[in-house]
Amino acid sequence: MGNEELKVLIFSVGGQLYAADIVDIERILAYQEPARIPEAPDFVEGIINHEGTIIPVMSLSRRFNLEKDDTNSRESKIILSLFEGNKIGIAVDSVVEVKTLSDRDVDETPELVSGISRRYIKGIIKLKGSMAILINLSAILTEDEKEQI
Repeated sequence: MGNEELKVLIFSVGGQLYAADIVDIERILAYQEPARIPEAPDFVEGIINHEGTIIPVMSLSRRFNLEKDDTNSRESKIILSLFEGNKIGIAVDSVVEVKTLSDRDVDETPELVSGISRRYIKGIIKLKGSMAILINLSAILTEDEKEQI
């Protein structure tokens, strides 16, 4: 690895820190309760109206089969991301910070992590006293799931 910089958004889901490349994120919204959609996949919370655009919102804790953290709902956020030209909201428990890292701060995904989850884990970020899982937001949904949403 070289010495390239990577700017990431670090956020919390189910008590675990995650990070995503800032270029995949359009903006961060205060959490608003999505309107439920009949027969939507389990991990889809519903839809919201943001600036006249209807946006589906998915729960990252349900997508990753994690328990939702007991954080105050005022801390909960919706990360607005672009998926192949379409906007999608990703509900997280809290947003921690935007951080600029060196690629030396990112380790490859351990071999223990296998199966479907490995497709959206880009690496592990070493932080002072903790770590964050670097995820690939564009790989969270399968092609079938993208069509369903």
